[in-house]
Amino acid sequence: MIDSSEITGLVLAGGRGSRMGGVDKGLQNFNGMPLALHTALRLQAQTGHMMINANRNLSAYESFGAPVWPDVLADYPGPLAGFLTGLERCETPYLVTTPCDTPLFPLDLVMRLAQALEREQAEIAMAAGRDAAPPAAVRTQPVFCLLRVTLLESLVAFTHSGGRKIDAWTAQHKTVVVPFDAPDDDPRAFFNANTLAELHSLERS
Repeated sequence: MIDSSEITGLVLAGGRGSRMGGVDKGLQNFNGMPLALHTALRLQAQTGHMMINANRNLSAYESFGAPVWPDVLADYPGPLAGFLTGLERCETPYLVTTPCDTPLFPLDLVMRLAQALEREQAEIAMAAGRDAAPPAAVRTQPVFCLLRVTLLESLVAFTHSGGRKIDAWTAQHKTVVVPFDAPDDDPRAFFNANTLAELHSLERS
């Protein structure tokens, strides 16, 4: 059984926030606190260690009390750059990633990913959740991943050759998809707020 102390949580807050008008998404308010802090506290309760990946307003993120690391790749290349930064800095055998803009992700996310990873002897466990809009298909959520840190070398090679798509990289490894579609799973668990209107709507829901 993988213990939570063996897992480092990484909040991905390094994006441009272009669909939110270029604001720093992780610092927008959600129920009275910055979105990324809300996410970090939810993840911290499930892991032994915490990190934040951010590319601007670093002192604001540092005030959350976890180490903050910018992308090791230039020009906001996307979530895989955050994965890479996290794997390079991770001091535990496993790293779990969550984006900063999906504040209702499951409280048992890490436990269920870890159980599946161990059961299938996989290298990556990836969450899948129901679409909020009908038809409520179950769709993979590739930014919610539990990774073995031994994947660092593979990801370095993939990104250095120009690879940027998470799915293209995870397809190279034994990946188990973990559905969060049980009757008592929150259908909004993986809803991400791309605009301020969506964020305010999520607050009221």
